[in-house]
Amino acid sequence: MLAHDVLVIGAGLAGQRAALAAAEDGAAVGILSKVHPVRSHSNAAQGGINAALNPEDSWESHAYDTVKGSDYLGDQDAIEIMCREAPAEILALEHLGVTFHRNEQGRLGTRAFGGASAARTYYVADITGQAILHVLYEQLMKHSEVYRYEEWFTTSLVRDGDGHIVGCVARNIRDGAMELFAAKCVILACGGNGQIYNPTTNALICTGDGIAMAYRIGAPLMDMEMVQYHPTTLAGNGLLVTEGARGEGAHLYNAQGERFMEKYAPNKMELASRDVVSRAEQTEINEGRGFPDGTVALDITKVPRKRIHEALREIVNVGRDFAGVDITREPIHIKPGNHYTMGGVKTDVDGRTDIPGLYAAGEVACVSVHGGNRLGANSLLDTLVFGRRSGKHAAEHARNHKLPQVSNTVVDDEERGIREIVGRDSGNGRRVAQIREELGRVMDEHVAVFRDEDGLLKAGETVQRLKEEARNVTIDDKGTVFNQDLLGAIELGFMLDNAECVVVAALERKESRGAQFRTDYPERDDDDWLKHIDLSLDGDRPAVTYSEVTLTQWEPEERKY
Repeated sequence: MLAHDVLVIGAGLAGQRAALAAAEDGAAVGILSKVHPVRSHSNAAQGGINAALNPEDSWESHAYDTVKGSDYLGDQDAIEIMCREAPAEILALEHLGVTFHRNEQGRLGTRAFGGASAARTYYVADITGQAILHVLYEQLMKHSEVYRYEEWFTTSLVRDGDGHIVGCVARNIRDGAMELFAAKCVILACGGNGQIYNPTTNALICTGDGIAMAYRIGAPLMDMEMVQYHPTTLAGNGLLVTEGARGEGAHLYNAQGERFMEKYAPNKMELASRDVVSRAEQTEINEGRGFPDGTVALDITKVPRKRIHEALREIVNVGRDFAGVDITREPIHIKPGNHYTMGGVKTDVDGRTDIPGLYAAGEVACVSVHGGNRLGANSLLDTLVFGRRSGKHAAEHARNHKLPQVSNTVVDDEERGIREIVGRDSGNGRRVAQIREELGRVMDEHVAVFRDEDGLLKAGETVQRLKEEARNVTIDDKGTVFNQDLLGAIELGFMLDNAECVVVAALERKESRGAQFRTDYPERDDDDWLKHIDLSLDGDRPAVTYSEVTLTQWEPEERKY
């Protein structure tokens, strides 16, 4: 049995930041990841990270923009903490070696991002997530107190008889060995669930593992209906075109050559919040003003060519390699695409869940700083601020608790489940890929930018059928070495739990707020729905309860851009 004071599951930005904070506070830390840490999905974060560092800016302004962006569903105490602590986090990263862009005066330079009242997004070209991820991994390698388990797949969390978290069971992907990891506390940092949609900007590893594992052992989930569609993704494959392109000055046009954002957000135009821009684009497409391929045009030629190659160099490659477009010379066709889940495992501002000893941070968690809609460049900030806070609090928890005694019978249970999957007759049942394809298509059709009761009910019926079919899913690979076929079957179960919770919460919220736009309930309803929807596992279905939204300084008002 492997044992640590603090066990971190997931090695993206939230996980690495949590591991470093716990180690710096004296804890013996283990960090597990189902891929090599620098292949985590945090790599895909392009545009930057927000902080009110300039003297003419303020954390209060940043916080207000975030509250407004959340469509007043974000908890304002958590938002205030995130925005107050943002400047110190940026400076700490810069001192560790993150090569943030500097302006002509040699100072840290910013770009504008959607929904912000000031240019407060700090960036490294359009590879900001990758730049931060690599620097944090270097720091992890320096710490003897942090033991890395790379390419280990966590299959379940473990609780003791008193309900406390005591560790997890994980599979060594390299040889198939199953191990029990004991811990005084566990931090989930497994990322989001974007793969329940197709197409999506999310990596193949983003299957909602942590959300589902926490849900299965009794942790409440919150705001699961709030799923962000990014305004600028490539049709067909979902590849992301960074918001930084619009921050640098790119325009959106419909097929008639109209800069249509003038109708929807006359003050902020292309830099309105993401839900507003996505709905505007989808409206243009649905009403016949899009291009025949179901897209609108993003014209990056408005940005000087030198600046494009300096600040948007990866998007130059994406346009050339995946769309056959030279973005320095012609517009590129884009459409809204699945990008981020604002919901997740319900936590407080220190990452604590309702289960003693279990923490969560990053996209797997819901603090809730994003509410109904996340502002661009607040996601990296969320991972770092609350990753650090979770790691620090978990180290303190570990100091006050003894290492638990855990029976290896939990490993036997997991191994029996795996043998059952491997032993199924390959001629019976559907394939993992078939079920994933149908799930993604149905979610994208019915639980996307626009939703209504009929579509959500169809999605719910489909998810229930797919859950039944997944019980008999068959795999071809019966081996133990890098058996991705088997892991795909386990991930499929996690994905279907996530999809069910998204659909149930979307049906429950009978209003339009942020990313949840119900065409049958098109107005925001603060009287009845200014509240979080919480979901807990009851038998084999989600049970719905509600919790209050924390208001501090800002009362809800009409949201205009």
